[in-house]
Amino acid sequence: MCLIVFAWQVMPSAPLIAASNRDEFYARPALPAHHWEDHPEIYAGRDLEGGGTWLGVAHEAGRKGSRFAALTNVRMPHLMKENAPTRGLLVSDYLASSLTPEEYIREIRRESYHYNGFNLLVGDSETLIWYSNFGMMNPQNGLPLKPGIYGLSNALLNDPWPKVVRTRAQFACLLGINAPEEAYFEMLSDTTKAPDRLLPRTGVSHEWEKLLSAVCIESPDYGTRASTLVELYNDGPPVLHERVIR
Repeated sequence: MCLIVFAWQVMPSAPLIAASNRDEFYARPALPAHHWEDHPEIYAGRDLEGGGTWLGVAHEAGRKGSRFAALTNVRMPHLMKENAPTRGLLVSDYLASSLTPEEYIREIRRESYHYNGFNLLVGDSETLIWYSNFGMMNPQNGLPLKPGIYGLSNALLNDPWPKVVRTRAQFACLLGINAPEEAYFEMLSDTTKAPDRLLPRTGVSHEWEKLLSAVCIESPDYGTRASTLVELYNDGPPVLHERVIR
């Protein structure tokens, strides 16, 4: 997943509201959001190549509160490890566990260097944590987030990439006017590319930086494959609406 904007403890109706796009090669097999047979409490898409997921929720009947986790990759092609473990398991392992967000981050921190660069969000109705194995100097890394509206792409939390800045501001406006669900999916379908002067430099070609600068990415082999809207509540099950693009 390459873009997620979220409001944490901002809206009285829900401690977490998140909107996201998953970007991936079209050839990589995956299932849309569903209840997993081996973990019925998990509702998420599933990567059929690595076995994990990019975003999901978990809720058990009779249990107060729900769980949420999501992942984006950190774009550092020159530091890619060929045989690194799949990052999607960082999401599904949390959703399937009974650990608190703090306990889970402590558990994975020791081994996080084995993975290629990632941003991980794990939380429940009381705590939300952002952790990146490339963000060790960021004071927010690995600690519970304060209430606010955040954006995350393939750099670190709130890094001012054009699509993060634009989508975060639009997301805040939609929340403020209590916009319908359709407005969030319209926001996520924006194919506008950033001007050259604002493109980040991450080590890929200029053509790829331009292509990847859109909120919704379109190309023959790679692009936005699904858009998702998530709401987490203090009591009751979470809501996850997914629109599969391809």
